[in-house]
Amino acid sequence: MTLIAFGINHNSAPLALREKVAFSPEIIGAALKDASEQEGLSEVAILSTCNRTEIYAVAEQIEILERWLLAHTNVPAEDLKKSLYVYENQDALRHMMKVAGGLDSLVLGEPQILGQMKSAFAVAKDAGSLGSELHSAFQHVFNVAKRVRTETAIGENPVSVAYAAVSLAQQIFSNLKDDTALLIGAGETISLVARHLAEHGIKKILVANRTLDRAQRLAAEFNGEAFLLADIPEQLHRADIVISSTASQLPLLGKGAVESALKKRKHKPMFMLDIAVPRDIESQVAELDDVYLYTVDDLHAVIDENKKSRVLAADQAQLIIDQGVDDYLKQQRELNAVDLIKHYRNQAEQTRDLELQKSLKQLQSGANAEDVLSQLARNLTNKLLHSPTTVLKDASASQKHYVMRAAQELFAIKLDDSADH
Repeated sequence: MTLIAFGINHNSAPLALREKVAFSPEIIGAALKDASEQEGLSEVAILSTCNRTEIYAVAEQIEILERWLLAHTNVPAEDLKKSLYVYENQDALRHMMKVAGGLDSLVLGEPQILGQMKSAFAVAKDAGSLGSELHSAFQHVFNVAKRVRTETAIGENPVSVAYAAVSLAQQIFSNLKDDTALLIGAGETISLVARHLAEHGIKKILVANRTLDRAQRLAAEFNGEAFLLADIPEQLHRADIVISSTASQLPLLGKGAVESALKKRKHKPMFMLDIAVPRDIESQVAELDDVYLYTVDDLHAVIDENKKSRVLAADQAQLIIDQGVDDYLKQQRELNAVDLIKHYRNQAEQTRDLELQKSLKQLQSGANAEDVLSQLARNLTNKLLHSPTTVLKDASASQKHYVMRAAQELFAIKLDDSADH
């Protein structure tokens, strides 16, 4: 079995392809159970965000995972394979660490991805698709990601998709104090957007969500208003800024609704940013004259500016990751010796128990205790050394010098310089 990490991300695939491969939160549990039933696939977890869909697994062959993923998408095999990247064993582990540490994110060092990966781990655990190897790998990945956050400056002055979204809005509306923002969704990204908008003095925040309770809780933090997704057409004209990030599988805003809102606004410009995958806003909305519509892929320019300050921290983080990979591989090698040590110890204990029983019988029959103890010591020494001694003699006769050197290290024997090697 091989540890595998594969998928697509913002570097390997455009948004149009990523949204077709994305897994909504509602179906990930069922998808994991289905994947676990595939022959040759023993462990699996799925990470699906606006910027990536990745599968971490312990499997016999990568082809098993590729066939399974193709069966769950409407993407032609050729298109998907062009965008897929695949990592195995220690390269897979290193990639997972880079993702969790924010080194592979659209926004270098962004903090949300670690929480998203922990969520992917928890969902897989609940679905019963995690085994000991993947569980161990995730735990090690999380520990290394924590070191990256605490021992480097990659997390200072947090820069996230949410931060970039607000920065982009400021390029359209230089003074947010006169503007109203409509936030569609109430998840972590939208919460961060709301916080950044509030810090920049936004006049009013409106929150629309599928469930009114979550929308009200978020809106209350910023003295805003909340309503349901179904009410967006009636409220849309109030918004100068619209930022949407939901898990909807179908668009929530079409060209007609936006056109109606613009008429009510007397064609006052609207900034719209769709950071959902799949998209919440139909691409045709961009055809309207008074709308500035951007997607998550348009954030690259804003984000590139912020990357410059994090390059040094990323180099330091890479060293931590390299050390983390080495430590994990060392731990795995140590685990490989556990069975051998266990069998050797059991064998030695059986020899001890057998000789002890013989000695106890001799004592019970009246034999001299000192003689019995001396015989016990000799027998134990001879029997414990018999097998290694035989192997060493054969190795010497066959000139297997590596065995001799290993034995010298194993038994911590220091030979005199004059000894015959």
